Amino acid sequence: MVPTAPRARASRQVAARLAAATAAACTVLGVVAVTVAVVAGPGPGLTGYVSEAGIAGSGYAPLYLTGVFALAAALLLLAVALPDTLRPAAGLLAAGSLCTVLSGAVTCSEGCPLPPFERTTVADLVHGGASIAATACVVFAMAALAVAPRTPRRWRRLAAGAFVLALPLAGAVALAMLTVGRGALVGVLERIVLALAAGWVLVTATARASTRIDTRR
Repeated sequence: MVPTAPRARASRQVAARLAAATAAACTVLGVVAVTVAVVAGPGPGLTGYVSEAGIAGSGYAPLYLTGVFALAAALLLLAVALPDTLRPAAGLLAAGSLCTVLSGAVTCSEGCPLPPFERTTVADLVHGGASIAATACVVFAMAALAVAPRTPRRWRRLAAGAFVLALPLAGAVALAMLTVGRGALVGVLERIVLALAAGWVLVTATARASTRIDTRR
């Protein structure tokens, strides 16, 4: 007869790896849905924000929102899949998931205007703030995994490499938004940051799904 404690740990391992595998699948689904909505939609291409694919009245808004909510699910599932020893990173991922849901639930107006160069509505500010916060949570989750002493070596290297790339890019987006405003520079940088964040979530979730680690404190 299998002792209760080892059996419970084995069950948690299976559940965590299943959550991670589902997170990876949700990431792929989300990225594909959002990409199709952005590329095929009537938006301004690289000179606009990704969120413009989800504005009310757009024929691709349902597909875009499906992708956003799938990505939110991926963040939450990856948070659940992480062991108790990595709670700071899990907390950041969970917060990022909630911000992503808010970003999808509150859509921006046409053009997704943001200050200081454009007049905005309350919905624009809520949507923009939630989107920025979601990205920031994912970037800092990378940092949390990179510095945590109990992070498996492979995960740490992935997180450190992604963070080193994502932090200056995210800073460049913020600076460009404040100094240049909406345009090709911000559009391209935003897409690179989002692609990097989604790629890191996918690779980390896949690594977690294929790795059996000790979840005990």
